[in-house]
Amino acid sequence: MSTSATESSETVSAAAAADGTQSPAKAPRRVRRPSKPDAVLAAAVETARAGLLEVVPAEQIGSYIGAFPDAERLVTHRFESLRPGYNGWHWYATVARVPRGKAATVCEVGLLPSEHAVLAPEWLPWSERLRPEDVAAEEAARAAQEREQPDGDGNAADDAAVSAGDGTGQDGAAQEDR
Repeated sequence: MSTSATESSETVSAAAAADGTQSPAKAPRRVRRPSKPDAVLAAAVETARAGLLEVVPAEQIGSYIGAFPDAERLVTHRFESLRPGYNGWHWYATVARVPRGKAATVCEVGLLPSEHAVLAPEWLPWSERLRPEDVAAEEAARAAQEREQPDGDGNAADDAAVSAGDGTGQDGAAQEDR
């Protein structure tokens, strides 16, 4: 009777776990990021620009910034953004190629902030955003609103009746009786 390789390795692992001994754990394989871009992909600046031109008007793409390696046979080209409201942002086009291939293919295009981009502040919960001066301003506005309201001597009710009716000062029930 023969067993498959996976069954025998499972049996060995189960036996080691029952004994209390464990096999050494394999370290996760770290993805190596290349130090310099692939030569074919680094030269594909016009291919990257053409990929951007499919989704962005030419007047919004500025000067070429550089090529940045992402992985083996994967390079990101960056261009200055001239889009209104996006000062300090960069257009990017990621290009790749097959092994031993000489043609670059555009994988992805988009817009990324640079270190000089204007970004929204980091989100804070409401309880941390509330400051003492915010509370003081709100209380002052509430006090001013209370000062503007009429007294409790019936004038407010008369004013409401005038605005609800036709200007005669009679409420809606009296008008229906006529």
